[in-house]
Amino acid sequence: MEKKNIVIIGLGGVGGYFGFKINQLNEKENQFHITFVARSKTFDIVKENGLTLLSPEHPNIITKPNEIIQSISEIGNSDLVLICVKEYDLENVCEQLKQVISPNTILLPLMNGVDIYDRIRKIIPENTILPACVYVASHIKEKGIVEHKGKAGKLIFGKDPANIAENVDWIIKLMTDSGIDFDFKENSFADIWTKFIFVASFGLVSAKYNSSIGTVCEDSAQKQEATAIMKEVKAIADKKAITLPNDIIEKTFEKASTFPPSTPTSLQLDINVKQQNNELELFAGAIIHYGKELGIETPSTQKIHQELTDKIQQLSL
Repeated sequence: MEKKNIVIIGLGGVGGYFGFKINQLNEKENQFHITFVARSKTFDIVKENGLTLLSPEHPNIITKPNEIIQSISEIGNSDLVLICVKEYDLENVCEQLKQVISPNTILLPLMNGVDIYDRIRKIIPENTILPACVYVASHIKEKGIVEHKGKAGKLIFGKDPANIAENVDWIIKLMTDSGIDFDFKENSFADIWTKFIFVASFGLVSAKYNSSIGTVCEDSAQKQEATAIMKEVKAIADKKAITLPNDIIEKTFEKASTFPPSTPTSLQLDINVKQQNNELELFAGAIIHYGKELGIETPSTQKIHQELTDKIQQLSL
């Protein structure tokens, strides 16, 4: 039987972690043809030395794929593509992907955000896209080296509502055999929105005040702002018939209280260290867009979006 081709685009914290686990299985079993797509210095290092993962889960810290390429245009026949890029690269990646994938290629985006599925579907309307979200504490330590701390990374993914009959049993088996902690659901959108209500509210408020997850929980003004954003997200989810628990806001603060109080958020770090690209549009932009589309007022999100836009401009002066 011909081997299935699996492509991992992006070897950052998420792609490096999950790509490592899938490829390490394949080095033992040789069931698939695995291709990593990485740019510039990361490409050079991984081509020469392999991908390094520093993790309590893996004593063997280096894995080498069957193939590593620099450009999406070099992708050959692919059965599964894991899209593990920053959200601001998504449209560009999809435009390139649609030139090289076949109608049978399945796309699995391992990205934050409630609008990822819709944005991919807009550019690639015919293929199966598996809606997903991930929980993993991993980051690029240096090019070609990913560091993972804490609990095992978790993947939640589900069926494509536009292609519900697509057989993804082989992907479920791949995740199981790779030792990935995952849940597969008929409908994964409630999980995606549950994660989003947390990362968007805490990301936006902590970025505004350059504070931490603990401070957003403890400071009454910051907690109030985060709560207002959560209410707007919940109203949008309700209108989209995505079932979130009635106590989702209390549950979200409970979840936040389990983090060390000084934990930063990625949006807070990116904006306050003057990172050129950030995920402001992924969080606030998506809420505002869906609000307008569905006729739901989002004044709290619009206000903080404007404040953060102004802050980014001031920091760049």
